[in-house]
Amino acid sequence: MAQQLTTAPISPAKSPVTPDLRVWRIRTLLALMAAATAVVAPMPFLGNASGHDFQFHVASWMETAAQWRQGILYPRWAEWANWGFGEPRFIFYPPASWIAGAAMGLVLPWRVVPGAFIWLCLIVAGMSMWKLTREWVGGPQAMVAALLYAVNPYQIVMVYYRSDFAELLAGALFPLVLRGAVRAARGDWRAVPWLAVIFGGIWISNAPAAVMATYSLTLALVVGCIVRRSARPLILGIAAMAGGFGLAAFYILPAAWEQRWVQISQAVNDELLPLHNFLFTRSNEIGFVRFNWKVSWVALGVIVVTIAATALAARRRREAPDVWWVVAALGAAALFLMVPPSALLWRYLPKLGFMQFPWRWLEALGVTYALFIAATMGLLPRRKAWLVPALVLLATAGAAVAIIHNAWWDDEDVPTVADQITSGNGYEGTPEYFTLGGDRYQLPGNPDDASRPEGVSADPAPQVGAIDPASGAIVALPAAQFRVDRWTAERRIVDTQSATPIRLAPRLLSYPAWKVTIDGRDDAYESAPETAQMIIPLAPGSHHIDIRFRRTWDRTAGGAISLATAALLLLTLALHRRPTDAITHG
Repeated sequence: MAQQLTTAPISPAKSPVTPDLRVWRIRTLLALMAAATAVVAPMPFLGNASGHDFQFHVASWMETAAQWRQGILYPRWAEWANWGFGEPRFIFYPPASWIAGAAMGLVLPWRVVPGAFIWLCLIVAGMSMWKLTREWVGGPQAMVAALLYAVNPYQIVMVYYRSDFAELLAGALFPLVLRGAVRAARGDWRAVPWLAVIFGGIWISNAPAAVMATYSLTLALVVGCIVRRSARPLILGIAAMAGGFGLAAFYILPAAWEQRWVQISQAVNDELLPLHNFLFTRSNEIGFVRFNWKVSWVALGVIVVTIAATALAARRRREAPDVWWVVAALGAAALFLMVPPSALLWRYLPKLGFMQFPWRWLEALGVTYALFIAATMGLLPRRKAWLVPALVLLATAGAAVAIIHNAWWDDEDVPTVADQITSGNGYEGTPEYFTLGGDRYQLPGNPDDASRPEGVSADPAPQVGAIDPASGAIVALPAAQFRVDRWTAERRIVDTQSATPIRLAPRLLSYPAWKVTIDGRDDAYESAPETAQMIIPLAPGSHHIDIRFRRTWDRTAGGAISLATAALLLLTLALHRRPTDAITHG
């Protein structure tokens, strides 16, 4: 009876797309659409779940859409961050999520975009898991694994508590990394280009998730070498990783090089250190501790269920030993990295600390959780096979209800961000992207300026002004005249006239990528000592000032590497294409 629920493992390189496979693919897609709809169902009634990163992502989407209208296809500078002084957000934050969100905002009302983004990510996550699970089992078990991964408890936490849309997008691709590793372990050269694309896709989606994917893929390849008793999987995997890094070089190289120009160390300050964020921690700021314990209880439930499912699924490991061992090893590593004994690894492994929160490894553990629960179905009689996944989904639904009740719901967050941008007041920026040598809270127009006398307006500084020699304030001096000819995110053109020397103060930070031309000649500018605001000294008379966000060498080199890598991968696909590929399923 148990065998009625199992199917033979499907080799993606050789097996045709059978009618049964097509049926289960459609059933899985429909089931995922229903599950994703259930997850976002409270939003039309309660508003958007305004998690920790909600406003950051919504602002990025709106900024990107606005710059597209200005003719800037690939934004680099977030114009309205830091109360209108801007920041190089789009150089450092991976582009996939803000491009996707902005694209949705062009066709959907902004209030709807967060829910639509979540809905699509959950469906993609499930289908990715379905592709991985097909390497071992098919039919109903693959569908169950897809559902369990798409709505696993950590996904619910990201949706309702964290609003980390970028990590949600990266997590949707994560099972495909493991699938690529399994195919590489089987010696399939054609897996290299596709694995490179998926690996690069995660790197341009979310940096902490990309670090996790890099270590996870490395572990999977090592396990593949051990299972196959060959170094071939590692060779293929390294080639795929190199390809992925090459494809993402247009983002990675500028982000790595230009870190020297910003306060990037703020990304891993004391509260964000992994050593202070293990499961059930007590050594952190009270807000972090409270949230940590919420996530920790979720993690404990997932860990207990995963351990039990792994023990049961071990009976089936001979059916696809490479899949079982890769997923089991990943689950064990993820569990270990969430608890204090792994502190040395967090301290010394390259870039691992950039993940900040060890509980982020729940994303990887979710694969083990979903796959092994689904695998237990093949060990039970048909009538009872659905019992375990049904109980797990029911428990997940109960946890989701509790999380929904405890989440912060706000229908005004989206219009608030929109108003901050359209009004010209801007919004609070990101600490790690602020120019070196400045304090964003000292900027003119900062609504949180504690030094401002009570009752004094927090109006932003003008687009362009001059430094008043008496007070040091940014003003439109009576003796000086300003005319703004052009003002976009990446170019500002100003004409000035003054009978005396002035120090021009545009509403802009002095990031090194800005190039200032005065009367057709390149000129230097200064940085205000406390705020890092751009200051341009001008001699008496009339001047034409052109401020342009230039393309630095690192962006040019990164783009060239990405184009060259894409061409090489396409050539590799063409060379390894077989006549039967048109009828095979990969």
